[in-house]
Amino acid sequence: MTTVLVIDDERSMRDFLAIMLKREGYQVFLAEDGKTAINSINKNVFDVVISDIRLPDTNGIEILAHCKKVSPETDFILITAYASTETAVEAVKMGAANYIYKPFDIDELRIVVQRCVTKKRLERENIYLKKSVERQLQFSNIIGQHPKMQTIFELVAKISITNSTILIWGESGTGKELVSKAIHYNSLRKDHAFVSINCGAMPENLLESELFGHVKGAFTGAVHNKKGLFEVADRGTLLLDEIGQMSHAMQVKLLRALQERSIRPVGGNEEIPIDVRVIAATNQDLQKSVEQGSMREDLFYRINVIPIKIPPLRERKEDIHLLVEHFLKKCSRDVGKAVTRVSAEAIRLFENYDWPGNVRELENAIERAIALETSDVITPDSLPEKISHLPPRGEYNLLELPANGIDLEGQIERIRKDVLLEALRRCNGVQKDAANFVGMSFRSFRYYAKKYKLTKAMALE
Repeated sequence: MTTVLVIDDERSMRDFLAIMLKREGYQVFLAEDGKTAINSINKNVFDVVISDIRLPDTNGIEILAHCKKVSPETDFILITAYASTETAVEAVKMGAANYIYKPFDIDELRIVVQRCVTKKRLERENIYLKKSVERQLQFSNIIGQHPKMQTIFELVAKISITNSTILIWGESGTGKELVSKAIHYNSLRKDHAFVSINCGAMPENLLESELFGHVKGAFTGAVHNKKGLFEVADRGTLLLDEIGQMSHAMQVKLLRALQERSIRPVGGNEEIPIDVRVIAATNQDLQKSVEQGSMREDLFYRINVIPIKIPPLRERKEDIHLLVEHFLKKCSRDVGKAVTRVSAEAIRLFENYDWPGNVRELENAIERAIALETSDVITPDSLPEKISHLPPRGEYNLLELPANGIDLEGQIERIRKDVLLEALRRCNGVQKDAANFVGMSFRSFRYYAKKYKLTKAMALE
């Protein structure tokens, strides 16, 4: 909801403007003098300020100067009964959106405020929408014929028109953000902003400021009022990526915002209503996180209204050929090379590989191959070594021994290391899961992982 601060020492004028603005759907705050007004501006972020130029303890020009210093985004409208061209010019130079003389026409003021609101809305939407071409975000660009993907397509078509909170669960690289954008751009909110934030990429205090905003002086370095992403995404969609990495303290604050549908900026004392569709995304099993105590149960049930689980690429190998063709066209265009097809042997290698990095890894492999290819066909020679040298599933060619013999113990060590590393990749670096995958005790797996210096970072590369 658009927030407007009205500053006037005449109570009748304050009440009149409050009634008119509330009828237009704005949230209105009132101040009777300069001290009260400046205090409100310091503590809140307003979209528009309407101020009389003459006040008991100061004047509108001084409040305008202060407002532009602490909250540059706020539009400022001055009203005066004492017409002065010189004062009007000064006000405009200092950043006033308009200068209106009393007695004014109520429709004139309504139009001026509406222009300010419209301009601000367009500015916010342009910042976030111009970064992407809308056709790249439509649901038709998500590739998949596997039954699991078809089920997701049908579900998204049903839920896009609702305002329900959605939880998207899938391994890294499966396309969680792409599905989130598809939901947004096929919803009734598509004409407003889609905003995303990685909750695991920043410390708690910074994340709180990013989500809820802050007022000047709330903490060291807060020299201006700042709107949070909940406000920026007004009437649009907010994607909270990697929500499972959010601290307990932030989980409490997020839960309150979702339940109350309002936020309070850091250092502020006013509640700001929010109208945002929230989509949460994670590569973790949040049900397990609840059992382990790292995720609050009440927040989990609040965001898990409509769950969507995206299958990893290894579970839908039938889609690899379609994805290869899609990325071949896209990456060829982006790189500027006329690579038109993929050899049968390269396709076989793609289908034999388990893609721990999922669709994102496949796209990167295609882009790399196109950059390295000197012909119009992608061959195994242009693929990453871990794909091009992958042995056939279940075989290690140990019987094809060289004439001069082999180092059996060394060969076994190399095989064991490769198998354990691949198991870690498939299990997202979780040693306990990888041990179960290869039928080994966790203690033994941990011993060999330490011996071969296998790390989670290596598995997630």
